[in-house]
Amino acid sequence: MARRRGRVEMRRIEDRVSRQVRFSKRRSGLFKKAFELSLLCDAEVALLVFSPAGKLYEYASASIEDTYNRYQQFSGEGRNMNDDQNKNNNKDEASSDLQLMLSEIAAWSPQSNADESDVNELEKMENLLRNALKDTRSRKMQMLAKQNSGASTSDLKSEGATSQEQGTA
Repeated sequence: MARRRGRVEMRRIEDRVSRQVRFSKRRSGLFKKAFELSLLCDAEVALLVFSPAGKLYEYASASIEDTYNRYQQFSGEGRNMNDDQNKNNNKDEASSDLQLMLSEIAAWSPQSNADESDVNELEKMENLLRNALKDTRSRKMQMLAKQNSGASTSDLKSEGATSQEQGTA
């Protein structure tokens, strides 16, 4: 008689050791599925996972940077609010766009302009802040990925080999 697994209650695991073990097992399963999806379906997959301790684990069937840039093109996120300006994937231009957004934000003083601004101006400022935050996070993620790519990529390759040797459970 086959033993069936029960439904897992979705809540935080309180025991630190059990939580770490569960994280490790689920992370391995997630990376295995990402690998299988990219291999079987010829899909471009990029996966970033940060452990509770802040360690970065990544998997990419192609370059993570290329996949992320492709994602930004499709999602429309990170585009400049002025549609007439075309963004290139050049890092220097992205950096200067971010600097431009930040200088616009700095020039807009909430104390002096908030009471005088209409809804459209406030909405424009909200979008500008949101885009600047997304660009900043994106740049941070790229820098973290570059810092940790050597160690985490080798970790993943050894994990992938181990999980492939074991087969599916």
